[in-house]
Amino acid sequence: MTTPAPPPGPPRQLRPTDVKRLNRDWKRRTEGRVSLILDSVAQPFNVGSVVRTAAAFGAEKLWLCGNTPDLSLPAVGKTALGTDRYLTVVREHSPAAAAKAAAEEGFRTVAVELANGALPLFEAPLDGDICLVIGNEDHGCAPATLAAVHAVAYIPQPSRVGSFNAAIAAGIVLSEVRRREWTAGG
Repeated sequence: MTTPAPPPGPPRQLRPTDVKRLNRDWKRRTEGRVSLILDSVAQPFNVGSVVRTAAAFGAEKLWLCGNTPDLSLPAVGKTALGTDRYLTVVREHSPAAAAKAAAEEGFRTVAVELANGALPLFEAPLDGDICLVIGNEDHGCAPATLAAVHAVAYIPQPSRVGSFNAAIAAGIVLSEVRRREWTAGG
C-alpha cells in the first residue's frame, strides 16, 4: 500500500475528521503487537510521555516495574493526557519477570540499552510481536533484565551526546518498529 499523493496547493492543517480518517488508514496497515516494559523509569513526565507515545503507536500493554511511578500520579497524568485508557497496564515489581511474562504472551523482548553486544537499532530484530524494555534514566536496564530479554538494541548517535532521554528513546524505537512493519507490508 502506498501513501496517497498530497492534494494540490499549499499544505493545511487537518481537521479532526481528517485526522481520524488518516489514523484509521494507518491502523488498517498495522498488524504487529507492541508492548513495553518500563524498568524503573523514575521521572513521572517520562512515564507520561511513554504512555502517550505508546498509545499513539498502538501499543497494547505496559508493564510498570521497579520504582516506575503509578499512572495515577498527577504528574504522569498531566503528560499522558488520558491516553492510558488505550493500554492494559500491569504492575510487576521485577522487570525480568515482566520480560518472561511478555515472552510467554508471544512477544520478542528487546531492551533499548547501551550494552555490550547490543545491536544498532537498524539491525535489531524488531519484526513480529515486540515488547520493548526501556530502562531507568540514569542507570538503564538492570542486569537481570538484560539477561532475561531476547535481544538488546541501541540507537546510534553521531555526536558527543551520550544517550537519549528515556521517553525520546521509546518514541524513536516505537517509530522504527512500526516503520518496518509498514514498509514490509508494501
